[in-house]
Amino acid sequence: MTLAQEIAAVAPLAVLAAWTLILLLVESVVPAGPAGAGRARASASLTLVGLALCAVALVLTSPTGDAVEVFSGMVVHDRLGTALCGVFLIGAFLVTLLGADTLERIGADTPEYHPLLLLAVCGMMVVAQAGDLVTVFLGIETMSVAAYALCGTERKSARSAEAALKYFLLGAFASAFLLYGIALCYGATGTTNLGRIATAVEATPGDPRLVIGMLMLLVAVGFKVAAVPFHMWAPDVYEGAPTPVTAFMAAAVKAASFGAALRIFGAFPRAEWVYGPAGWASVMAALAVATMTVGNLAALRQDSVKRMLAWSSVAHAGYLLLGLIAAGVVGEQGKAAVLFYLVAYTVMTVGSFGMVAWLGGLQAERLESWNGLGARRPVAALAMTLFLLSLAGMPPTAGFVAKLYVFKAALQSPLLVWLVVAAVLNSLVSVYYYLRVVVAMYFREPSADAAATGTAPIAQGGAPATVALLIAAVAVLYGGVMPSQWIEWATHAVSTMAAAGSSPTHLSGF
Repeated sequence: MTLAQEIAAVAPLAVLAAWTLILLLVESVVPAGPAGAGRARASASLTLVGLALCAVALVLTSPTGDAVEVFSGMVVHDRLGTALCGVFLIGAFLVTLLGADTLERIGADTPEYHPLLLLAVCGMMVVAQAGDLVTVFLGIETMSVAAYALCGTERKSARSAEAALKYFLLGAFASAFLLYGIALCYGATGTTNLGRIATAVEATPGDPRLVIGMLMLLVAVGFKVAAVPFHMWAPDVYEGAPTPVTAFMAAAVKAASFGAALRIFGAFPRAEWVYGPAGWASVMAALAVATMTVGNLAALRQDSVKRMLAWSSVAHAGYLLLGLIAAGVVGEQGKAAVLFYLVAYTVMTVGSFGMVAWLGGLQAERLESWNGLGARRPVAALAMTLFLLSLAGMPPTAGFVAKLYVFKAALQSPLLVWLVVAAVLNSLVSVYYYLRVVVAMYFREPSADAAATGTAPIAQGGAPATVALLIAAVAVLYGGVMPSQWIEWATHAVSTMAAAGSSPTHLSGF
């Protein structure tokens, strides 16, 4: 590999990492308290500049040909990695805008917030371009450690501290599974390079070490994406973390975890390893059904909008697992469907959690607090309705096209028809709890207590948060009305994956 290729592969990451250090240095000299009034906005502005510079570097270094392995195979420079990095930057950009005013209001505008946010994105970019299991581990841990700290940035809140501790403890448990899985795969194949593992797997009839290692990697991914039964941390952590952090975790962190899954399980392309008795897709199919069902049934019982959205994110992990299975079974169409879903999921999730933050913190989390919002704040109610309909998979939204694209990819194989049926039934169940919020906004009057005390939530978000929600709303509509460009982009992005996942086994007749 030439030096130019290696520089191009890591240039966006290098730009963002350097800007993170610069931002950390700036934050260390900006005074706190009254003398540092408006620090959150200033820090957010610098963060947006860093994200923009990284985006420019990403565009300029975007690969035009086949995937290239650099740094002795540790990093892969391909269009899938570039596309995933773009998704992470979009999520971080929207969350930064969202938190510019919200953080200061709730007391979470700590000096380390924005450097940690950028550090988490750096970890995500490492994961997106990983060509080796060691690189995957380094990227996931960089992302995760930053996310643990972000959950506890609302220092005066016991909920925030609890969320950070719970996320850290269970995240460490998941890291142990990831490391053990990597160790067993190395013991069975003599390498941690994903491409070489794929070659070894093709020639291996069924090494028990490799089977157990693969399943341990699946458990680790299950924790990171909040799949049942590894989801126990998600509802409490999502509820307790500052709402902008929740939006970031539910969107960008989950997208990075699925990006890691695309890389990892692309290294097990042989039919027996995909949909055999102990294949990763066979196990993942059971997890997908359980995740969709538990997430939706639990969301039905929630009276907190934020907690309902947290359980909703668990259910969406099940739909994405279906797309991941389709990626292993039918190939590129499944991978493109996952990528499209990640983009749609990012904007509609940031939008829905962003509306909770925009309307005013804890008060806006209660379902009854949304009563009559359609009359008091018609534009805000319309935006929230759009995000909820997209999460439910209703046309004409990006969420509808994303689910349709995943279902269509899965239906290419007779093996996955039952999974699609389960996903459609779960989608129908989800409509009920999303419409509960819509009914409250348009068909219920504010409660007597809220009217008497004036505690009904009001718009507290400033101009940056409003811009973030507007961008998310436009993206949700655009992806639903004119999805062809997104579909072409996703298809193009997965057309030159690295050797670890470039030619998955087609099992439609298996």
